[in-house]
Amino acid sequence: MAARSEQIPVHMRIVIEAPVPGIRHSLQSKDGHPLDPKVSRSGEPLAFDFPVRVAPGPKFYGDQVRREGPTRRFVYIRIGQSAGDPSSPWSRRMKVDIHGLEQTLLDRATETGGVVEIVVNGTGNDGSPACATVRLIRTGLA
Repeated sequence: MAARSEQIPVHMRIVIEAPVPGIRHSLQSKDGHPLDPKVSRSGEPLAFDFPVRVAPGPKFYGDQVRREGPTRRFVYIRIGQSAGDPSSPWSRRMKVDIHGLEQTLLDRATETGGVVEIVVNGTGNDGSPACATVRLIRTGLA
């Protein structure tokens, strides 16, 4: 782990485009519970903001950052029952990879105070909420 003094705070936002209407989504807290739950009433995008710390590499740290292996870092979006809605027919999580974000984008965010925005599709091919590892539609500064 990089020394705390080498870690630079960066604001991040995950935008879920075209979420299934009426289904609760949330970030996953550091202790594995729903955090900041939201519901799209008519398919409008949902946005989740959270801080991370970035060290050279880049290496990512923070309450929402999960790790798998030596380099993979991602953020969980909880869906349906997993997001705290016991009446939902779904209990899923979406993995949003962040380890592949370009260093230049992270540098621009720290220089300008901008928000690194990651956009993903919220609906799977079968019409149900997207889950497992989702493909990034686009990334940029907001």
